[in-house]
Amino acid sequence: MSSSHALHEATDPPRGELQARSVTMHDDPRFKELRSRLLRFVVPMSIAFFAWYLLYVVMSAYARGLMGTDIIGSFNFALVFGVLQFVSTFGIAFWYARFANRRIDPLADELREELEEGVR
Repeated sequence: MSSSHALHEATDPPRGELQARSVTMHDDPRFKELRSRLLRFVVPMSIAFFAWYLLYVVMSAYARGLMGTDIIGSFNFALVFGVLQFVSTFGIAFWYARFANRRIDPLADELREELEEGVR
């Protein structure tokens, strides 16, 4: 066993105690708030993105005339719609990262620190 591995094991909390505290943490109102904040962002955003993607698929299948209409040169609605799918994906990822940095991570860090300190 390497010395760094032994040092890491020496500073880790006992596994059973950490698991017991983790289960107890699920009843903490701050943990419930953390889960609620996450769900209030993820669920509506997932539904909106899925609807946006489904619109693209349905229009590609049933509105071929519109999707094939040229906008500028050989750029048609289908191409623009497809590119906007990628743009919206990256936009949502960026928006989530900002949201998580402000509303999720500080509370999650606080709870993790409390959880880890309580077992030492």
